[in-house]
Amino acid sequence: MNPDPLVAPPKLGDYVELTKPRLSLLSVLTALVGYYASRPEPDAWKLGTVLLGTSLAAGGVASLNQWMERDTDAQMKRTADRPIPAGKVPDGSAFVLGMLMCIAALFLLFARVNPLAALFTLLTILSYLGWYTPAKRWSRWSTEIGALAGAFPPLIGWAAGEGRVTALGWILFGLLFFWQVPHFMAVAWTYRRDYSAVHFPMLPVLDASGVWVARWSFLNTLLLVGVSVLPTVLGLASLYYAAAAAAAGAWFLWRAARFLRPAGRDAAARQLFLASIGYLPLVLIALVTDRLVFVP
Repeated sequence: MNPDPLVAPPKLGDYVELTKPRLSLLSVLTALVGYYASRPEPDAWKLGTVLLGTSLAAGGVASLNQWMERDTDAQMKRTADRPIPAGKVPDGSAFVLGMLMCIAALFLLFARVNPLAALFTLLTILSYLGWYTPAKRWSRWSTEIGALAGAFPPLIGWAAGEGRVTALGWILFGLLFFWQVPHFMAVAWTYRRDYSAVHFPMLPVLDASGVWVARWSFLNTLLLVGVSVLPTVLGLASLYYAAAAAAAGAWFLWRAARFLRPAGRDAAARQLFLASIGYLPLVLIALVTDRLVFVP
């Protein structure tokens, strides 16, 4: 069959967009946080491989996620212009690209870093594509399942840096997990009508009042603040880090508390989302800096 002359061939930028570079960057940066927080011996080749491997895995997962959700993406305003539903990239090409990137990531990390880093990468891929993506169609807990998948990248970096995962690595896992719940609840509340249109049974769709959405966001933010100060409690970070984490946590908790109020909840959700974007780099940069500068 001859190709449709009215359909423009895919551009490089369309394939780049398919990998969700901004979202993928978060996975890469949190993997680097795990790597540097473990205080590894200087190794430029290993660092470069971790960067490349996690970038390939994140981009591959994003591509395969969009391939799996191409039908629902086409029905939502916020996603209808993504490369597959917009007709910019054939769905078969997206599948092949995603598979090749994931396979390349696993091979690089297994062969050039260590098997444990590759294992955490595999767990990230499987939990995101095999559990979270399908769960969005049938489970109220899909956000929490996605938070579990999104919490693995620091463990990839920690495993690469130390060859094993110790207490602080698991604290980073918990920090990423609890951070994602208020972050994505704020997003899901803002776009709840889109999710309702495709029958995703997320909490913001099921809870029309937003009362339980806000309470669940606040509880997870409270747990996040508690987890964030554990490094100092366990002697793995200094009081300088604890002060920074507590200050950032108080600000984030205040935004989560504002989300509890029925009046102005839509605006409060947007403010909570923005606060989450600011909170995470502040705490992670403070932790890495503290580990490299102030901890003996």
